[in-house]
Amino acid sequence: MPLCRAAAAATRRSTRRAVQSLGRRFSTAISSSPGSLSVALSLQDYAIERNTVRHGHSPRVCSSAEEAMEPYLQSDGMVFIHAGAATPQPLMQGMINVAKAKKLRNLQTIHMHLEGADAARPSKLGRAGPGPIPLDDPEAAECIRPLPTFVGANLRKQVMTGDAEAIPIHLRDLPYLFRRRVVRPDVALLHCSPPDAHGFCTLGTSVDWARGAAEHSKALVALINPQMPRVHGDGIIHFSQFDAVLHHDGPLWIHKTKELSKEEVSIGQHIANLVPDGATLQMGIGSVPDAALSQLTNHKNLGIHTEMFSDGVLPLIESGVVNNSMKSTYRGRTISAFLSGSQKLYDFVNDNLSVNLKDVAYTNNVEVIASQQSMIGINSCIEMDMTGQAASSTIGFRIYSGFGGQVDFLTGAAASQNGKGILAFPSRTHKGVPRIVPQLNEGAAVVTTRAQVQWVVTEYGSVNLFGKSLPQRARSLISLAHPDDRDDLERHAHERFGKAFPK
Repeated sequence: MPLCRAAAAATRRSTRRAVQSLGRRFSTAISSSPGSLSVALSLQDYAIERNTVRHGHSPRVCSSAEEAMEPYLQSDGMVFIHAGAATPQPLMQGMINVAKAKKLRNLQTIHMHLEGADAARPSKLGRAGPGPIPLDDPEAAECIRPLPTFVGANLRKQVMTGDAEAIPIHLRDLPYLFRRRVVRPDVALLHCSPPDAHGFCTLGTSVDWARGAAEHSKALVALINPQMPRVHGDGIIHFSQFDAVLHHDGPLWIHKTKELSKEEVSIGQHIANLVPDGATLQMGIGSVPDAALSQLTNHKNLGIHTEMFSDGVLPLIESGVVNNSMKSTYRGRTISAFLSGSQKLYDFVNDNLSVNLKDVAYTNNVEVIASQQSMIGINSCIEMDMTGQAASSTIGFRIYSGFGGQVDFLTGAAASQNGKGILAFPSRTHKGVPRIVPQLNEGAAVVTTRAQVQWVVTEYGSVNLFGKSLPQRARSLISLAHPDDRDDLERHAHERFGKAFPK
């Protein structure tokens, strides 16, 4: 018996070392199975190591964005654009200007959601800055065709009109678009921190799939900004690897939080009751994650392994509630793929060794997630039918966002020892529209299937759907619906399930 226990302990240690090795090697190429830990320890031949010195080369230092962009733009070409808080707005505007001047056609841009309104030119879109084809610029729409993998407010209308095309894809799979040569950009537009004394820059707030883009793009154009935090992890790029740079001193996009509603506070309390001490957390951005984090102040020894985080984690780190001391990997460190929030957040992560931003193929690898201690994945959706199908990216036929990492973390958390995958949302929208419905709206796209959905939380409580039959799931979800919606849901359930759902 002692020998068996020793062998089991050795196996666990070996697995932990393998997972940690995967995380350390940002240049690792995952095998053809995205969820597998079977990895090659070097990139394919067509990838370019960007964290090494490119001897004998110095980038062009440009005086304008147009000068930086002009050599790399052509009709039918492709441009990768750094996204989120790292959106390089000056370079993007330079791209638009050059494309219009050269009358380019079908210049494709590939990116996640783009942010960063210029403070001197407030955007009509509010907090979202102009995208690669601004709403008020039909000439740009003739030249440029965006291919967003996650749609933000500045591209929703263009997707609906056909001026942009959304790519449905799990977040964990994004780097494989480059590593499998599905796409190879002519140029990547990056927003980086300045070089250190040894010439090394970082990808700042967004490593995610930008690392893969940098490794596989034919040319790199960098916006070097002293206000971009220097963030440790996989986003290291040597200055000599850039082909052109534009120096720019400007603030990053700020994500503004809003006061939590009483329903959101209740949701946060219910989620907190599902989180054990010592758990590892994944959360997104917005009111529901903020509500959950605000209710964890009495917990102990929590850790963070997530795809992204914002200001909601700061009070927990400052108070010691989050200390990452019980994580299965990277103990003592907060692990993420990207982040966005306030200037306080950007100041916190700047040159902070306790925060590592990693390639999203690692952070969202299902086996890596499952290896975490009591992994708790907290996500949300737009609507859910009474069998548990979750629509998270569309409102009917209208594309609202994208797949993101919801399925990655719900699947991984469910496989973690003592883990829980949670979908949490208010029972109604702020306009009073029910979010637990008899059937999804016509055209609504299912992101998370009913077989994957387990824990569901609204302001009325929490239920675990795992192992329940369809009528049982319906009854459980009806208990989470707004009281004024329950009679109608019960009527539809009886019509659908007959004697299995008696009145």
